[in-house]
Amino acid sequence: PEGGHLSNTATLHPVLSIPGAQPPNPRPPIPSAFQRACLAAKTAADNKGQDIAVLDLRGVTPLFDFFVVSTGPSRRVVHTIVEETGAVAPPVAAGGVGDTRAGIEGYEASKWVVQDYGDVLVHVFDPDTRDYYKLDELWADARKIDWQDGEDPGPPAPAVVAVAVEGDEDETEDEPELEAEPEPEPEPL
Repeated sequence: PEGGHLSNTATLHPVLSIPGAQPPNPRPPIPSAFQRACLAAKTAADNKGQDIAVLDLRGVTPLFDFFVVSTGPSRRVVHTIVEETGAVAPPVAAGGVGDTRAGIEGYEASKWVVQDYGDVLVHVFDPDTRDYYKLDELWADARKIDWQDGEDPGPPAPAVVAVAVEGDEDETEDEPELEAEPEPEPEPL
């Protein structure tokens, strides 16, 4: 045929419903980013993590919703926190909450391990590295969340910033126009 095999088109037919057939079971919903951040914090606490903080980044950056930051007092504890956090995240069929870890960095060195769950980043530090980088201070604009009470405070209210623009077309005639003071003439040398 003219045009070769690429000219063939497929016809899609609507799926016919079979009387009495049950729709497939939908996957259970994945917990919210807040719930998963709290679970990661609890997992760190249950595995000897120290100085655990959940930072709400929803009003600070569009990249992530939450940071979970904890300290492992030893390499073994850092590894345990990371492995146990990964163990609660897999699909529900595997006994997890249905999350997928997109990446992990720093596991071999075990100074600062970052696990990326998309909208939640889990940071596990050794004590010296956490003190050096001070991630909590770097993201000081983020709210610290009480992860133990399980209550999501919701995203922060957006900051309202008023900016005056010179020559704005929306000026009303009732407003008096401010005149700039003339600049003094330079004195002759």
